Amino acid sequence: MTKPEDTPYSIADRRLIAETPELRVQILTLENHDEVPWHYHTVITDTFICLDGPMVISTRAPSAVHNLQPGDVFTIPPDVAHRVSGLEGSGCRFVIVQGVGTYDYFAVNS
Repeated sequence: MTKPEDTPYSIADRRLIAETPELRVQILTLENHDEVPWHYHTVITDTFICLDGPMVISTRAPSAVHNLQPGDVFTIPPDVAHRVSGLEGSGCRFVIVQGVGTYDYFAVNS
């Protein structure tokens, strides 16, 4: 799996909770104007659990915007481009469960 510190973007905080070759659980914190930029994964599913929000997950194909409040859960299947941020540039904090499969990260132009 790609190590969290090897991703091509930086955010306020990233806490690794558990990791195996095919599954990773982290808590990510985004401060004002932080984002996880547009990207997709070819094998893994991303499951988001909002802890502090609101947070926004935007997707392409299908094109949609999903607003999550604390306690909300949202899942993105493989091959769906997505971007994560706080609502209107605010901060947020969430659990992300990534798996099952080998992690990959493919950036997508904005």
